[in-house]
Amino acid sequence: MGRACAGLSAVMAEKTVKIPGPDHPITVEKNPDRVVVKVGDQVIADTRDALSLQEASYPAVQYIPRGDVDLTLLERTEHQTYCPYKGDASYYSILPDLENAVWTYEQPYDAVADIRNHLAFYPDKVSIEIIP
Repeated sequence: MGRACAGLSAVMAEKTVKIPGPDHPITVEKNPDRVVVKVGDQVIADTRDALSLQEASYPAVQYIPRGDVDLTLLERTEHQTYCPYKGDASYYSILPDLENAVWTYEQPYDAVADIRNHLAFYPDKVSIEIIP
């Protein structure tokens, strides 16, 4: 049935949970800079309270507090994914037509608990500007 249905199943297979470590480090730190997320000229998010999550050798991801995101421009989707280091991710589209451009971990694992109540944006779907 695909990943979107996994969270809806009454009987789920046990999920693997992994703890960040030397082989797969994850850090979450407050970004001291201003972070602005736009689609074209429309500002979707503007914050000085972003968290920068650095996972292994992947590019850092900016997690924006929900209160600094224009939630009226977002619509929840049925799409879900799972990360053994962070937990279950839920997705939002940016209206009118950027499908699954935003994700959030509503119940993140303890190692990344700071990203609870934050949203992240796919940089190939939006412009993310970091202003010192």
